[in-house]
Amino acid sequence: MPTLAAAVLGALSACGVLPGGEPTAGQARAAGAAERQEVHAGEAAAGPLPRRPPGLGPRTLAEIPREAGQVVLVRGEGPDSSDSSVVLYERTAAGWRAGASWPAHNALRGWTADHHEGDLRSPMGVFTLSDAGGRLPDPGSKLPYHRSDAFTADGTGFEGEPLAGAFDYVVAIDYNRSPGVSPLDATRPLGVDRGGGIWLHVDHGGPTHGCVTLAEEHMRLLLRRLDPARHPVIVMGDAASLSR
Repeated sequence: MPTLAAAVLGALSACGVLPGGEPTAGQARAAGAAERQEVHAGEAAAGPLPRRPPGLGPRTLAEIPREAGQVVLVRGEGPDSSDSSVVLYERTAAGWRAGASWPAHNALRGWTADHHEGDLRSPMGVFTLSDAGGRLPDPGSKLPYHRSDAFTADGTGFEGEPLAGAFDYVVAIDYNRSPGVSPLDATRPLGVDRGGGIWLHVDHGGPTHGCVTLAEEHMRLLLRRLDPARHPVIVMGDAASLSR
């Protein structure tokens, strides 16, 4: 099965304006307040903020760049599971502040530390987040946003679910890609055999070929929150592996 980036370019065979028009100033303020409440849902937890994102072992923590001020933590339910959760952690002077936990999907066969094209597993590791894009207009992304009608997914997924709209919003995960270009760019520095086109994108209700997917509203929240000035990274893998 082609990578998701190749899929957008036309090789995928399986895998704007938001409704209601422009918001009023009052609606925008209300939406912003709701966004802050959801993104910062973890602040209400009792006790001091953790000194590091929880659940990560020394090997995983050593891979997180010292300058990283935002961590998108994708914790898989098991090494062979396609179900996972996503939490955005942000570094503050008092520690790491957790956002809400969002349900997510990853690859059909789970996770791997040695990803190859077509293995139907998501690559584990720590990767930078440099570029975003999608079929729909920029929702307020701080990352460079590459809008294109080429972000189109057709056909159905592994469980028969339609893939339409899956690439309305995407964030490229810097696995085997050149940062600073559109997520559609097909350059593979490690070679084509190592796969690529690994993105965060809109959930279609089932497992992926290698990407991580979130509900559309959560993708919009993430796009507005990720800040290149804070050197965001994604930490992804099954829970047991990340704890090592």
